[in-house]
Amino acid sequence: MYIVEESQMFYARQEDFPLKKETYKIIGLAMETHKTLGKGFLEVVYKDALELEFQWANIQYKREVPYNINYKGSILKRSYNADFIVFEKIVLEVKSQPCITDADFKQTINYLAVSNLSIGLIVNFGEESLTFKRVILTN
Repeated sequence: MYIVEESQMFYARQEDFPLKKETYKIIGLAMETHKTLGKGFLEVVYKDALELEFQWANIQYKREVPYNINYKGSILKRSYNADFIVFEKIVLEVKSQPCITDADFKQTINYLAVSNLSIGLIVNFGEESLTFKRVILTN
């Protein structure tokens, strides 16, 4: 099962969720990146800028993390590459497109499944304001 929280609901909800402090920090740095660069760049530009923000904030991260895909006991030749793994616990997917799509959501669910992590964050720099979805994979 999974839970999705969109940016519109982000400020209205006060309940606790896993890694709340950490996801707030990532979203804040993404907002700073969007404020500085605006929309219209390729994803890789936003990834480069976020990487600098993580370094300046002393946040532990890994970029372009490959995950093997197990198919019936065999590892496939192709792997998934998550944009970032932040705090060793959060899959961060960076987008620069008109909106976050169902395909982006499904991709993040797959990354969570192969990484054995439970928190995903999709941030989209392609709109006037930063948009995001938090994805929480539950049992």
